[in-house]
Amino acid sequence: MLQIDSLCKRHGPRTVLSDVTFQARPGRVTGFLGPNGAGKSSTLRILLGLDRPSSGTALVGGRPYRSLREPSRTVGAMLDGSGAHRSRTAYGHLAWVARAGGIPRRRVGEVLAQVGLADAARTRVGRFSLGMGQRLGLAAALLGEPAALVLDEPVNGLDPEGIRWMRGLLRGHAEAGGTVLLSSHLMSEVAEIADDLVVIAGGRIVAAGPLDRVTSGYATLEDAFFALTGTGRTEHGR
Repeated sequence: MLQIDSLCKRHGPRTVLSDVTFQARPGRVTGFLGPNGAGKSSTLRILLGLDRPSSGTALVGGRPYRSLREPSRTVGAMLDGSGAHRSRTAYGHLAWVARAGGIPRRRVGEVLAQVGLADAARTRVGRFSLGMGQRLGLAAALLGEPAALVLDEPVNGLDPEGIRWMRGLLRGHAEAGGTVLLSSHLMSEVAEIADDLVVIAGGRIVAAGPLDRVTSGYATLEDAFFALTGTGRTEHGR
């Protein structure tokens, strides 16, 4: 389980997060939605030990990320695409990630095949399309066979076939008992894949719960999103 409890973050006089509380549970895909600047990235960075909260806790399996003995085997994350240097090959990047995480090198070939990049293993990342970079980032997240996945905009740059593939992979991970927390601006895709929703606006949680409950009374998830966050359609996805 991923558990966020009373999380607050301040930068000087500015409050970025205020009493943010929610859970992402095993066997479920949780969509994390909010306008740009709402606090999604700050929450995920704190959860993954990349930033510290002013107060509150963010736990992975009941422990802070920084105290996990084998973090890459517990939670796989993709926050900024692949994170690979342009001069590295896909295989070289993943081999480096595996070595740093104490993961057997055999997993490199396995995850490259899993994400559809086996034929591009020796291609330098600088020649990758945006969608290929997304697949490489997911491969890195999957290396340690983690129980939890935390993904920011995982379908960005994917074509329709790739989006469908990603949906199947994440649904399969949840159905096998894993936890998936994903942030996305694609409302239609979140509506297709999510079991639960967490909506944040202005650094505060404005709605959380099963998809059907959060969207009850609205024609679409998009309509619910705009109403809950108080944003206009021209602001969405900007």
